[in-house]
Amino acid sequence: MSDLLETTRPQPEVLAAFEDATGFMPVDEGLALYAAAVTAARRTGGLPVLEIGTYCGRSAILLAAAARETGTVALTVDHHRGSEEQQPGWEYHDPTLVDPEVGRMDTLPRFRRTLHAAGLEEHVVALVGRSPQIAALWSGRLALVFIDGGHTDEHATADYEGWAPHLAPEGLLVVHDVFPDPADGGQAPYRVYLRALAEGFEEVSVTGSLRVLRRRAAA
Repeated sequence: MSDLLETTRPQPEVLAAFEDATGFMPVDEGLALYAAAVTAARRTGGLPVLEIGTYCGRSAILLAAAARETGTVALTVDHHRGSEEQQPGWEYHDPTLVDPEVGRMDTLPRFRRTLHAAGLEEHVVALVGRSPQIAALWSGRLALVFIDGGHTDEHATADYEGWAPHLAPEGLLVVHDVFPDPADGGQAPYRVYLRALAEGFEEVSVTGSLRVLRRRAAA
């Protein structure tokens, strides 16, 4: 990991809760996300950290723990109806997450139970809705923006365009599921990552498919 990020790890019980939670992020990427969140929050004087794409709360556990550590709050943005690949008939569909009364995905109850089990509810504010709508209403600065929502070009681009402008000067942009080789995964997050590099960000660290970036200092 880059020495530009603090060398810090979550408490063992937090890491255990992360590993027990429903989700897809590997441990090494989670540790990199936690270090980025702690670093960004401290360097911005305790501004909030934010993720787009919460699912059942696996990565939110680590952001909440980082928020607790730094005296701030973690914001989670998700409509909780599941992304494209989580719908019925697709690879990542989990039928236990379907609300039987409405027949649609609803990950919000599992997310809330996940945070409760980890003892981190009070450090999270859940913003339930679609990312572009919430971003259009948001006016504050953020220490960290973690893009891990829909993986189509439309959704990933909207997340970047909606939230990256809210980063504080010392804030960090984190993009998940960045796969330069199309054989490894979808390309929308990779294209967002390339766009961020072209628009003034520089890479701070690489862990698996997780990229941490910051804005280049003015010349």
